[in-house]
Amino acid sequence: MEPAVIEAAGLAAFVETLRTRALFERGALVWVSRAPGRLDVMGGIADYSGSLVLERPIAEAAWAAAQRVDRPLLEIVSLGRPACTIALDALAPGGVPASYDDARRMFEDSPHRWAAYIAGVVLVLARERSLPLTSGLRIVVASEVPEGKGVSSSAAVETASMSAVAAAFELPIEPRDLAIFCQTAENLVAGAPCGVMDQMTCVFGEPSALLALLCQPAELQASVPLPGDVAFWGLDSGERHAVGGSDYRAVRTGAFMGLRILGEHAGVPGNYLANIAPEQFERELAHLLPEEMTGADFLARYGGTVDPVTSVASGGRYGVRAPAAHPVYERWRVETFRDLLLARSGETGRRRLGELMYESHASYARCGLGSEGTDRLVALVRAEGPAAGLYGARITGGGSGGTVAVLGRRDAAPAIARVADAYERLTGYRPHIFAGSSPGVAAFGIQSVVV
Repeated sequence: MEPAVIEAAGLAAFVETLRTRALFERGALVWVSRAPGRLDVMGGIADYSGSLVLERPIAEAAWAAAQRVDRPLLEIVSLGRPACTIALDALAPGGVPASYDDARRMFEDSPHRWAAYIAGVVLVLARERSLPLTSGLRIVVASEVPEGKGVSSSAAVETASMSAVAAAFELPIEPRDLAIFCQTAENLVAGAPCGVMDQMTCVFGEPSALLALLCQPAELQASVPLPGDVAFWGLDSGERHAVGGSDYRAVRTGAFMGLRILGEHAGVPGNYLANIAPEQFERELAHLLPEEMTGADFLARYGGTVDPVTSVASGGRYGVRAPAAHPVYERWRVETFRDLLLARSGETGRRRLGELMYESHASYARCGLGSEGTDRLVALVRAEGPAAGLYGARITGGGSGGTVAVLGRRDAAPAIARVADAYERLTGYRPHIFAGSSPGVAAFGIQSVVV
């Protein structure tokens, strides 16, 4: 289905839901925005270490509608969940926006913990852009982006919600700021230590290309148009992925521990691991990093890391060398991947692209972020192979489950279906197949709708 058709059908369905379920007062004007999820093609966890990443917006999206109300409340409705109502005094005591730490603690033990991703964007706008929390707000969200599958369901909800809220308050916000502010909400209010690639893709993604982002911290590069003979799919493993999970957090912490150790012995360009050349890393630096290190030993010797959203626990034990090495090699893999796509080098190029994806998948496993289900899906793609039009696959995003990205010829949909069939026979779980694409928030813009 064409992206424009996807958008129009989704908008019509969302507005009809708002009307039939009387989610706003009849005849009221509301502001509507839309943000897709994303398929992480290459880059993944190397984003927080400054790598280039290549991301594809998916067809599935989150919708958000916002309206100012006279009640001193923030009312959040996420279809399929009980509504969450928050007194404005709780977000802005005495009219002063709460600190991020206080807001995070407010949601940590709440039955409405999910609402932190939406209330967080309101608080960020209040703190960073002086959004007045003196009049109430009602936000309604409906998402087609499956949760826990590593396709940025949270970033889609955040960016759609912030866009709609800013429009309701006539608050101008640049698209790049929108993405960075939404990352702030996820990091500091929801407490999930994600990098910025998710939000940037939800905002800037293009359906006919891969978004290229150098995460230092969020430098958009020229998008990478897809050759006509190449397609990407996502296959959901059924194993729930969470950015806030202990494996992702520990691997991220280990990478920043490695950065701190290398910084003590040799300069790291720009303070990003991804700026180290693989040859230099192998020749001069790898031996400086321990395979593992206890948090207590690290804190005694180095004091801490520069990561603003994770900390080293004295009682923890962390892998260091593999998490630190991953972004060094991943940036090289991603840049090579981009060059091959731009060269449009046919069968030879597709085979090399696939090899790079398999290498990235193996690197995730060395970091401790693999999973049985994603390994099985990758093996099934390998078994189909180039003869069936499938060239490569890798675990995506934060790893430890979630979705596998697959590269194939554009005519390889039957092979993808066979992989899904085989996975279901082996596990009893039918993978969701992510196919197709759609534009980000920046292209969709804002729709004002009378409900």
